[in-house]
Amino acid sequence: MTQTPHTLRRWTRAEYDRLVDFGVFEGEPLELLGGQLIVAEPKGTYHSSAVSAADYALRAVLPAGWIVRTQAPVSLDDESEPEPDLVVVPGRPADYRHAHPQRPALAVEVSDSSLRFDRHHKGSLYARAGIDDYWIVNLVDRVLEIYRDPGPDPSALYGWRYRSVTTLTPPAFAVPLGFASSRIAVTDLLP
Repeated sequence: MTQTPHTLRRWTRAEYDRLVDFGVFEGEPLELLGGQLIVAEPKGTYHSSAVSAADYALRAVLPAGWIVRTQAPVSLDDESEPEPDLVVVPGRPADYRHAHPQRPALAVEVSDSSLRFDRHHKGSLYARAGIDDYWIVNLVDRVLEIYRDPGPDPSALYGWRYRSVTTLTPPAFAVPLGFASSRIAVTDLLP
């Protein structure tokens, strides 16, 4: 008896958005990454506290005309609509009533149990999308990992990776690429 290999059904962002609009995934913690539906891990109290801390720290240093979106979709390409813990995007909240932002100035993931996934899967995906500044608030090691300089790499999951990785520990300060006059204490990102 021969076995038939499993076939994965890849989804486009348009198909995914249509199903979301119909309420098919209501209450389901899903993200569309590289054409696949990924179930997000539950968020514990420490993770949620760190997201709030990072949100507060980012909002405190942003210049006018920029907003922080928390755990909201970003339309990266035709097959990806992740929900980073935080993104910094231009404009006002009403600017995104009809479409999700496409190219955040900064994407931030807060990582404890998802650290490896955020480094390799999401990192490659964000690099492929051309996000120049990607941060991981690493709760496991209590550091901030800053990923920059996205470039092609055939060995990476989505064919791209960040060529520059910097790890900062308290009491260091991080400076977002898009806001060179803004400094954020690493301590303020770690609850």
